[in-house]
Amino acid sequence: MKQKKVLIVATSRQTRGGITAVIKSHAKGQQWKDFSCKWIQTHRDGNPGRKLAYLFIALIQYILLLPFYDIVHIHLTAGSSAIRKTIFFQLAKLFKKKVILHFHPASEIYLYQSNNRKRLSSLFSKADLVLVLSEQWKSWIQDALGRQFHIEVLYNPCPPVNRNIDMQEKNILFAGTVIPRKGYADLLRGFALIADRHKDWKIVFAGNGEVDEAKRLSGELGISHQVVFLGWVSGPEKELAFQKASIYCLASSGEGFPMGVLDAWAYGIPCVVTPVGGLPDFVQDGVNGLVYPVGDVVALSVQLEKYMTDVALRMSVVKETDKLVNGPFNMVFVNKKLGDIYSKI
Repeated sequence: MKQKKVLIVATSRQTRGGITAVIKSHAKGQQWKDFSCKWIQTHRDGNPGRKLAYLFIALIQYILLLPFYDIVHIHLTAGSSAIRKTIFFQLAKLFKKKVILHFHPASEIYLYQSNNRKRLSSLFSKADLVLVLSEQWKSWIQDALGRQFHIEVLYNPCPPVNRNIDMQEKNILFAGTVIPRKGYADLLRGFALIADRHKDWKIVFAGNGEVDEAKRLSGELGISHQVVFLGWVSGPEKELAFQKASIYCLASSGEGFPMGVLDAWAYGIPCVVTPVGGLPDFVQDGVNGLVYPVGDVVALSVQLEKYMTDVALRMSVVKETDKLVNGPFNMVFVNKKLGDIYSKI
């Protein structure tokens, strides 16, 4: 029997963000070769004209290739991403292709907004399969949109990395876009409460965005000398930032399943996190991570200080997260499951 072929529709390889990182991990799997996967890149960072031109080129490429493929695997979020991907979805259905929608939302609140509810319900109801990032996301979709969809869970994979704990310094790492949803201000304010007691510790921001605002706030809080801004890093620079970190902090108010945490787990870095997205399905406070309520800077400072003063705690947490790195979030395991999904559909 002729092997099925899969078109992947998603943001560009050059775009900064979690979806790109996920697909790059998928591209390393055997299923990518087995199903002759081809990545159609629909969106790239830049001005509106550049984005529109990129979308137009992707659409032409897609139309030319679509007749020769059997499955279309579309990665999307809510809002403008869902609007763009609707075009590709409708064309796939017109050509009678099997369609997988892989949902990577930034926050569950989007599911309850009327415009998103209508659009997502329409897309999900016509898809052959909807992939979500955790059981929690499956529950949220069923609560907000109903139970009429075919939904399966596929975890984002931990990437293969060069772990070297001997390189760790007294760094608290923030990796991601510096925007309010990511909680950069909460991290600065929480750290400021304990910075005087730990003058040899610092926060390292690896990301672009509201960097000038973050610098201004760190100055107001009197901790500028303990805060480093690397800008957006990738490749060896990103690797070095993670290798030097002893603590990873996710201060977000909303996530799908954060790739930064998966990176940190892979590098053997204990995490302080908010209970957002799919994290509560796996992170147990005091066992394989430390958790604090969104926006509670005092609680954040307490959790950070626990790690900062207790090497044994950091080591025990990493020992537990390694069970996740080598288990359900292992890249080979995730890619094998994706191959099974392609086979079944």
